[in-house]
Amino acid sequence: MALVNPFRELEGAPNVYTTGRTLMTVNAAPGVNVYGERLVEFQGTQYRSWDPMRSKLAALMLLGGRDLGLDRSSRVLYLGAASGTTASHVSDVASSGIVYCVEVSQRSFRDLVGVCESRRNMIPIMADASMPEGYSHMVEGVDLVYQDIAQRDQAEIFVRNMRHFEADRGMLMLKSRSVDVNREPAAVYADAKKELASKGLRVREVVDISQYAKDHAAFVVGP
Repeated sequence: MALVNPFRELEGAPNVYTTGRTLMTVNAAPGVNVYGERLVEFQGTQYRSWDPMRSKLAALMLLGGRDLGLDRSSRVLYLGAASGTTASHVSDVASSGIVYCVEVSQRSFRDLVGVCESRRNMIPIMADASMPEGYSHMVEGVDLVYQDIAQRDQAEIFVRNMRHFEADRGMLMLKSRSVDVNREPAAVYADAKKELASKGLRVREVVDISQYAKDHAAFVVGP
């Protein structure tokens, strides 16, 4: 009797899989985990568990975020890649694409380089995300900008990179307390949505992901 594959592709999220309770990606570096995540084998394919408590993108998907513009062939500019936790899953999803990983912290960058060494489609770039002109010569053909940077001018940095690289799609993981610690998160999100719209970006949806990442909302931008 043939074994039934317990992993099914998540509807509206190409190359992301679910068991009904958890998310998984196919490991682009078999045998290697990045942050202690569980590795599961099924008929010659190795899956990695994707923890929404460690990844805001996983949280967004678990909370219904779909049609995000991320698929197998995506060329992603990842701003604020840190040590590579979520970026490695993006690398799994964009299996025939590329992930340009921008990080400014030297300590995090050292860890990020280690992750990139085992993955052919992850490119580490040590740079300040607020100055895209400083790393644009290393980046080519961006489809999607993904940003997770806890700074006051998060939205402005996101807009700057979307425009500079002429990306069609984007995801901004906005931390309200980094914008204004004295205001309610909902008010900060509303202002951020207006700011993005005023700069010509269409906000397709805003998803509160605070149950997984405190004081965060995900802004999905696209045509």
